[in-house]
Amino acid sequence: MYDPTRLAALVAVAEAGSITRAADRLGYTAPALSQQLAKLEREAGAALLVRHHRGARLTAAGELLLVRARRVLDELDLARHELARLTGLSGGRLRVGTFETAGTHLLPPALSSFRRAHPDVELSVTEFVPPQEMTAVALGEVDLALTHEYVPGEAVPVPDGVRLEPLLTEELVLVTAPGHALSAGTGRLALSELAGQPLVSMAPANPNRRAVEAALAAAGASVAVRCESPGYGVVCALVSAGMGVAVVPEMMAVGAVTPLGMRRLDPPELRRTISVASRSGSGTPAADTLRALLHGAFARKPAS
Repeated sequence: MYDPTRLAALVAVAEAGSITRAADRLGYTAPALSQQLAKLEREAGAALLVRHHRGARLTAAGELLLVRARRVLDELDLARHELARLTGLSGGRLRVGTFETAGTHLLPPALSSFRRAHPDVELSVTEFVPPQEMTAVALGEVDLALTHEYVPGEAVPVPDGVRLEPLLTEELVLVTAPGHALSAGTGRLALSELAGQPLVSMAPANPNRRAVEAALAAAGASVAVRCESPGYGVVCALVSAGMGVAVVPEMMAVGAVTPLGMRRLDPPELRRTISVASRSGSGTPAADTLRALLHGAFARKPAS
């Protein structure tokens, strides 16, 4: 039996024309999506894709399976919609809180799946700077929210009445301008190798910046912050332009719109945990459904 997640991957590649663009749409890394497609090919017993310099195209077997895949996914969406009418998801509103990275890379695929299954539910998304979204959940301003916490870092108190459920943990990685000497290797880079490097960093109060600088100091690597920015997108753009190097969450490095070099660090102690926050024991059917979609998506997502 074919896994619907892999069928959805095939449809996404057919529509996007490349594995990289399809991965962005689905919230995967390109290698993780390639693994899913390889498993689908083993299930099918035939090559489904041909990769070329512009992207990927489907083989005759891939085109045949594509027609069936769309029918299967449409039937599953119809089943979800019909079940939703039985569980009170034929209307109403779902208010979601998020932070920038999750709102760009993680939330859209889950909301897209939710919208296909429950088109009558009105959706709204509000962006916060963590941990503000947990307060918004506690006050009833949003129904659930994505938030994050850095490890090592200061523990963030969870407001009364709010439930926090981890979804995934990602490493922080080094990003450099393309061709930079520090990104040339394939193995992990010792933190001490960053000594003397100009650093592009977040604002001084950002918990990631404090965690990164503490880890560098412990490794004996003194760095000079050359430039500060409140957002990872700008940090990555400045690094790409040669302003310095930076340590950012992996999904920001992989999904950056500007070209970057990337290197994993040793020890791999700098991490960020992304969680979903919701009200304890009083979730709406819509909020509970989106929580389940988020957990399901990350449970299926292979390690990058």
